[in-house]
Amino acid sequence: MVTDRTRRVAALVLRVAAAGLTATMGAIHLYLWADGYRSLAIIGGLFLLNGIVGCLLALTLLVVPYRWLGLVATVTALFTAGTLGALFLSLTTGLFGFEESFDAELVRPTVAVEAAGILVLTTLAVAALSHRHHPRGQGPGRSPVEGGAARTSADS
Repeated sequence: MVTDRTRRVAALVLRVAAAGLTATMGAIHLYLWADGYRSLAIIGGLFLLNGIVGCLLALTLLVVPYRWLGLVATVTALFTAGTLGALFLSLTTGLFGFEESFDAELVRPTVAVEAAGILVLTTLAVAALSHRHHPRGQGPGRSPVEGGAARTSADS
């Protein structure tokens, strides 16, 4: 049986891992922007924006109250998926006139970090959103009566 303490520890581990992966994604984009991508039309500005937003989302994941964690994790997972999608576009067909090579600096680590980020963020979002819909004492499959709440005719 999963205890409340185990749930809290798991949520904290997922939260910290998600924030770490998101911050890493942002840091990679800031590093590449500073290392020369800033001179690329459109792509340069997007790398700077991605780096800043990634770092802000990472910080938000750490400080947001639990009731908003599912929403923030979902938004961050979608942002990360969009970033990974943009990388794949630049590797295959090109993006805004820019074509990336899979052998370029940090492409492989970026794919790994962003794929892991999507997985961890999605897990965190599902866990936070599903826990949010079960008031204390009521788990999945338990009725309000079993959870200790009295049911009235107004509830029907």
